[in-house]
Amino acid sequence: MSKANDPSLKSWIEVELNSDFPIQNLPFGIFKTQSSSPRVGVAIGDQVLDLAILNKLGYLDDLKIDNAIFTNQFLNDFIALGKQTTNAVRERISHLLNSNTADLRDNKEARAKVLQYISNVQMQMPVRVGDYTDFYSSIDHATNVGTMFRDPNNALLPNWKHLPVGYHGRASSITISGTNFHRPKGQTKPSETEPPVYGPCKLLDFELETAFIIGKGTQLGESISTENADDHIFGMVLFNDWSARDIQTWEYVPLGPFLAKNFASTVSPWVVSLEALEPFRVPGYKQDPKVLPYLEYTGEKNIDITLDVFIQPENAEETIVSHSNYKFMYWTMEQQLAHHTVNGCNMNVGDMLASGTISGPTPDSFGSMLEITWRGTKPVKMSDGTERKFINDNDSVIIRGYCKKDGLRIGFGESRAKALPAL
Repeated sequence: MSKANDPSLKSWIEVELNSDFPIQNLPFGIFKTQSSSPRVGVAIGDQVLDLAILNKLGYLDDLKIDNAIFTNQFLNDFIALGKQTTNAVRERISHLLNSNTADLRDNKEARAKVLQYISNVQMQMPVRVGDYTDFYSSIDHATNVGTMFRDPNNALLPNWKHLPVGYHGRASSITISGTNFHRPKGQTKPSETEPPVYGPCKLLDFELETAFIIGKGTQLGESISTENADDHIFGMVLFNDWSARDIQTWEYVPLGPFLAKNFASTVSPWVVSLEALEPFRVPGYKQDPKVLPYLEYTGEKNIDITLDVFIQPENAEETIVSHSNYKFMYWTMEQQLAHHTVNGCNMNVGDMLASGTISGPTPDSFGSMLEITWRGTKPVKMSDGTERKFINDNDSVIIRGYCKKDGLRIGFGESRAKALPAL
């Protein structure tokens, strides 16, 4: 176990009991202030540690990292240094923030320069996403959708248990938490007997997902094994892959999602390293039928991440609509990456691969309004007394996630965005 994961560690920075960002987490992100350009930071409690200034003051001298790496507007160049270096940075920061380490703790002038309250900074997209892939890897979600739209007795398509189904999405419309968007417009088909019409989406939905970020690229023609996949995964974020259900129903045959998915996706700002998540590994599903050899893996590869979704109507309190968990994934990140590259598809640092909607086995753990309200037949009541079948104009959707075990909590912060009226 990494020293930085030691559950007994305490920081000299006060961290609230239920904080997402204890000293054992130390996620990386990009932030800026009114007086500074974007730069690399690490979250600790309710504060952010400025790595550019920390490095400039000499606290990272032994790691010999060019300060331009820390004054970048994306994490890509930092991630590209490799896990040996990025893990060493995490270990070094863990040491500096340890309650027993005086170097930074007792230097009041340096502390004032390197620490900012998160509430006083503006978080930016953590990585420059060159390519984005979305999977369809939750067996409960796939079963629910197949039951609704096809044959309940054959809800899963024939290929579903043999490979991680996925599609290539649009990277340009992935935005940082807090970025609002307008309701999408497109073609829909009111009924089988009527021609298609153009207008705003009527069935706007969220999709509860996570995403992992590629930390080590490959060359065209190379493939990544399940055994080596973790070497290529830098960390994870929360991901809301907004969906226009009525547009999707009409357009997806025969090539799959297009306008229904490419108008907005919302990510959380802090990238939680795979190393910080290691203590929360759990066994995955027994995969039956047996997968092909290139998809086989050993060890515990699922992760116990509690995932909650809230809807907040304008000028009202938020209401929880889903209480799910990443451990319900049928296909693991390692299998997704192995399948994605088995044909020689090359990966680049910063590429983002999303889990697909994460649903659990019970209605309270479903990961979309499509499932929660069962195609709008079971409306959900909000805190202000109104009901929701899908997402209304000016509703905000918030996803929060965290791991918790033996008194240790490692969190992701939140993914939040508001659906504004169509333009």
